[in-house]
Amino acid sequence: MEYDVVVVGARPAGAATAMLLARAGLKVLAVDRARFPSDTLSTHQIQVPGSACLARWGVLDKVVASNCPPAMGARFDSGKAVLTGDYPASDGVRGIYSPRRTVLDTILVDAARDAGADVLEGFDVDDVVASDGRVTGIRGTEKGASGQNRTFTAHLVIGADGKHSRIARAVGAETYRERPTQSANSYAYWSGLPITGGEIYLRDRRLIGAWPTNDGLTLTFIEMPIADFKAFHADSVASTHAALDMAANLGERAHAATLVEHIRATPDLPNVFRKPYGPGWALVGDAGLVMDPITGQGIGHALRDAQWLTDAVIAGLRGDRPLDEGLAEFQRRRDDASGPMFDFTTDLASFRPDPTADILFGALERKPEHVSDFLGMLTGTYPVKDYFAGRHMGRVVGIRGTIRVMASQLRGRRMAASEAVGATSS
Repeated sequence: MEYDVVVVGARPAGAATAMLLARAGLKVLAVDRARFPSDTLSTHQIQVPGSACLARWGVLDKVVASNCPPAMGARFDSGKAVLTGDYPASDGVRGIYSPRRTVLDTILVDAARDAGADVLEGFDVDDVVASDGRVTGIRGTEKGASGQNRTFTAHLVIGADGKHSRIARAVGAETYRERPTQSANSYAYWSGLPITGGEIYLRDRRLIGAWPTNDGLTLTFIEMPIADFKAFHADSVASTHAALDMAANLGERAHAATLVEHIRATPDLPNVFRKPYGPGWALVGDAGLVMDPITGQGIGHALRDAQWLTDAVIAGLRGDRPLDEGLAEFQRRRDDASGPMFDFTTDLASFRPDPTADILFGALERKPEHVSDFLGMLTGTYPVKDYFAGRHMGRVVGIRGTIRVMASQLRGRRMAASEAVGATSS
């Protein structure tokens, strides 16, 4: 069967892409090996710009209706300074939502179907179909008793199939700006752990977060250097309590709460950009750009990039603009927007001593009127590049502080570049 576009992967990046393309009147098929509702390891966080995307698409109300309260602000405790503030709005939307992936992914899959996209669940993609060097479709196998082999053709195949994208491998998508895996993380769900907003604790060799999620549960997130993962995972319950005990009174509240479900953990946290297009194919979400989840950018970036990619695809398939030209512009736009956050995220995930933090957090504690901008930078509302620009830093930390911050960042860039060269050569 022939389609305008086949989307491989129907989680946030893929389902949003299928939905937007179908709303534009294109004939779209989205396939996924999972059957929804389906869980997956995830930070859960939809940063404020991502929530704004959902609001524009008419989908945010369904997240709200799923009994997932927003975190309208956060308490950021570095161990030396405590910052409290509200998240700034993006297009009139304020607040971070952290829905369970069983909830969010199902909402987006249903929205794609409602828009007119065909969605085929339980379908394993085996390979792409190509002709004269151009991708023209996919072939795969339906799960279940029939095990039917099927082929679908399309003008464009979009890989939205995650950080280990089969589509990216099949087309040989070029990788660049790669950083070595530095961290591992762990997720737990709690009943009876009171929380009113987001809580973030930066401790030696740990970053700890707590966020409200569906049905009155609280999600805790623990990130650590990858060297600590084996010992942590050997007794994940005891290790989780030990980490939460480092976070002010969060540990006390956790001891009085009930741990529900099993603790989920992974050391599989790559950092890489991939070229997101080629003859007959494109990539979106983690398939095209993945970074450590310590800053929780994945879902928000997936939704943002789905919008930018579909703008290019719609114009290209309608003949308003050459498709390759539009896809090249999508890559530039994505890389320009994500590059500074990628650097910030991988620096944070390294757990290297960073004098920038002490300078900045001390200044922000003395100037609480600037905390909202800092939280906006963490969520992607305030661009990282602008936040750390000399003029803005001067207002927050003064001239001497700005010089020290910039020197620290330069050292971090050089160290990251050296690590990247080492990762590439190995």
